[in-house]
Amino acid sequence: MSRQCQLTGKKANNSVSISFSHKRNKRLQHVNLQQKRIWWAEGKRFVTLQISTKAIKTLQKKGLAAFAKEAGLNLNKF
Repeated sequence: MSRQCQLTGKKANNSVSISFSHKRNKRLQHVNLQQKRIWWAEGKRFVTLQISTKAIKTLQKKGLAAFAKEAGLNLNKF
């Protein structure tokens, strides 16, 4: 599975780390992904998703069904 949030689509960001001597090195800033087992009320079962912590906070506000519909995600596949 790729390092990408299944609900928001967030993925790694390219950045540059700069040392004290001002040398520049390319690096990646990865998304804070968590494997969560969430109760899906409409399907009457648990769904396991790999989502970012930002998506977890939004999920508590919107609900799983509305958030998945907005993301265009079919929960029957999970």
